Amino acid sequence: MSLTTTPINEILNQYIQDIGIREPEVLKAIRTASKDHPLAAMQVAPEQGQFLAIILKLMNARRILEIGTFLGYSATAFALALGEDGEVVTCDIRQDWGELAKANWQKAGVDGIISQKIGPATETLVALRGTLGDGYFDFAFIDANKQDYLTYYEHCLKLVRRGGLITIDNTLWNGEVVDSNSTDNKVAAIRQFNAFVHQDQRVDICLTPVGDGCTLLYVR
Repeated sequence: MSLTTTPINEILNQYIQDIGIREPEVLKAIRTASKDHPLAAMQVAPEQGQFLAIILKLMNARRILEIGTFLGYSATAFALALGEDGEVVTCDIRQDWGELAKANWQKAGVDGIISQKIGPATETLVALRGTLGDGYFDFAFIDANKQDYLTYYEHCLKLVRRGGLITIDNTLWNGEVVDSNSTDNKVAAIRQFNAFVHQDQRVDICLTPVGDGCTLLYVR
């Protein structure tokens, strides 16, 4: 037993990835192929992908919303957890990333249950509320522009059903959220978001140290 989370160094992190998860080969291939991408650090950690996939299975989730596609690793992990009768809607502003993500989904055999929306996420979310209606999704994953986290969150509170889950990535931002000397606008936005949801009685909250900080919000 421990009263605090065990600090994770590089050796322990590698141990977790070696023996603490069973990363599907299709996901490992995506991660390996993108490791030299200049923004590869934006991709979720494999243990985070598996952590969320298990949650999806426990929830028996069928409809997933993702804000921030990047190269498609997390959407692939979600789709694999759902199976053929699931649905993943993912949105991003970058068409070039979207094409790479589509290729990865095809290789993984999950392209049939993933639909991609290209454009500003704030506009996409408004459109989804108009076409699908509120409460449509079981689960949402927010991993996009940090300055818009609060806006994305408010839309997700409508789009995700009561009893569903909203998950937020990068809520520790490499530990900089507690660095009083940080002047990074992204850090300031994440601090603002974290403080807001801590007080928001519409959800139950748990900020976990998985990956770069993954906050779980149960919609009441």
